[in-house]
Amino acid sequence: MTTNAIPPFGLGTFRLNDQQVINSVTTGLELGYLHIDTAQIYGNEAEVGQAIADSGVARSDLFVTTKVWTENLSRDKLIPSLKESLKKLRMEQVDLALIHWPSPNDELPVAEYMQALAEAKQQGLARLIGISNFTIGHMQQAIGAVGTAEIATNQVEIHPFLQNRKVVEFAQANGIHLTAYMPLAYGKVMQDATLLEIAGKHGVTAAQVALAWSLQQGFAVIPSSTKRANLAANLEAVKITLSEAEMQAIAKLERGERLANPEFSPAWD
Repeated sequence: MTTNAIPPFGLGTFRLNDQQVINSVTTGLELGYLHIDTAQIYGNEAEVGQAIADSGVARSDLFVTTKVWTENLSRDKLIPSLKESLKKLRMEQVDLALIHWPSPNDELPVAEYMQALAEAKQQGLARLIGISNFTIGHMQQAIGAVGTAEIATNQVEIHPFLQNRKVVEFAQANGIHLTAYMPLAYGKVMQDATLLEIAGKHGVTAAQVALAWSLQQGFAVIPSSTKRANLAANLEAVKITLSEAEMQAIAKLERGERLANPEFSPAWD
């Protein structure tokens, strides 16, 4: 992948470990996924790297993301931690390195870890850099530290029940791309009456509708699954076009239902 664009459809690996993550990534690559998302804290970078190495897919065809954990944000730890990630992934470079979460309680200034991440990019450890779980305030500081052009994406929780509109509006107004994680709300989209009704009209599943809703807004999506049928079905979401009325109906599902909210989370917008 030599383009600066983030492939719109990726495979998430959160909560997948050991053989389970090897199987998921292996199957995903067989089905045509080219964007794989992992993180230091997932504890599965080595298995993701193994699955990629064993797949026979050319590294140059893939887009691989990892995320720097909060304990590694200080200037002296960030680059060594990324080198360790690369060793586990069996790669010389990731396509995208993200700051996974802002420093808990803002103990470290955003500028410190964004500048360290920019330095990692200059050293060739990452082709692109970006952020994850950043609030508007954190985004403003990141822009101040490295400039908008250096921020390839902000990866945040977005699904029909948490539409994160303030963050989305700020990011889009400032030209920052968004990646939606947990786009299926841990499977909760499958039970929603509105999504099921729209799915019925299109002859697809509620999960595919939820993914299409994110894709149609220009977000990248990184759903995860361990089942081949679901991995294959998720990819089909790119073929769905929702009407303006359907997009509006899904917009009404917003209920502020945040699923990723650890105790060290920033004060959300």
